[in-house]
Amino acid sequence: MLHWLDPSRARTWVHAHYPGLLLCVMIALAATFLAEHYGGPQLLYALLIGLSFHFMVKNPQVKPGVDFCGRTVLRLGVALLGARITLSQVAQLGVSSALLIICAVVLTVAFGVLMARWLDRPRDEGFLSGGAVAICGASAALAVASVLPQNPRNERFTLLTVVGVTVLSTLAMILYPFALKWLAASPQHAGLFLGGTIHDVAQVVAAGMMLGPDAGDTATVVKLFRVMLLTPVVVVIALMYRRQMADAAAAVAADGQAVSSAPASVPLIPGFLLAFIVLMLLASSQVFPKAWVDTASSASRWCLVAAIAAAGVKTSFEELLKLGWQPVMMLVAETVFIAAFVAAGMLLLR
Repeated sequence: MLHWLDPSRARTWVHAHYPGLLLCVMIALAATFLAEHYGGPQLLYALLIGLSFHFMVKNPQVKPGVDFCGRTVLRLGVALLGARITLSQVAQLGVSSALLIICAVVLTVAFGVLMARWLDRPRDEGFLSGGAVAICGASAALAVASVLPQNPRNERFTLLTVVGVTVLSTLAMILYPFALKWLAASPQHAGLFLGGTIHDVAQVVAAGMMLGPDAGDTATVVKLFRVMLLTPVVVVIALMYRRQMADAAAAVAADGQAVSSAPASVPLIPGFLLAFIVLMLLASSQVFPKAWVDTASSASRWCLVAAIAAAGVKTSFEELLKLGWQPVMMLVAETVFIAAFVAAGMLLLR
């Protein structure tokens, strides 16, 4: 990081990255405008607009900034999520509800890996889709993708996962409240189900508020607890792929030379996850004023929107369609699985 103290190097970096960064920021602004004025999911707008600008990634002046958004800005956005979660919020759940959500998250990720095996898909796709459905939709998909091997197939699948979980989350936001109202569920049980099953935070809040403030508050706390589980899940996945990622880093470092037998150094826990944990602990200690927490939450959202815009720019829509029907089936099956598991667990808790 000392090179930032050198003005000439800083200028060189800015000159190399600003065209791609500017493109991703403009897409994020357009997606935000559409979401605020016409409704709909902000991340999905950013993704679709980004896909339409895929032709620009072939420009060598644009690609460095797009790559920076797709990796570094993404990790910054995930890290800043920690500022909105406190341990006191988790304590409000109670032991039985917390255990139900933990089991739902772990088993959904495991179910995703099994689905990938049954459908003869790579294990990477099982972790990615299972993590997205189990935790927090598009944000989790991006976080898991950041610790998986970087290759065109995984990039395409990440984009499809983001689209899939966003669409499924929107459908759940519409259908689940009506079903819960028809079943005459209590606000606490309704909030637990909505927070434990819907993928994206925004859709959870909207669905909960349809059933009243009590259900909305419970749903939000449960959802934030699921977001907190992002760190241990991604750490475990990172550890499972650590050797593979180290070998890939060594091959890149060799730059055409013979690869050393000793694997390249890969951190035990990615730095952005450590930052997530630190921010969560600081937020729990009430070190940050509320205005700072709101700013961090807003900055996190902007970073994730810019990152998904970059992912869209990097992905060809034609290549995305080549993935076929199996990934869609995985996402639908995982969504049904977590809903059925949480519903069954709630019946046992009564």
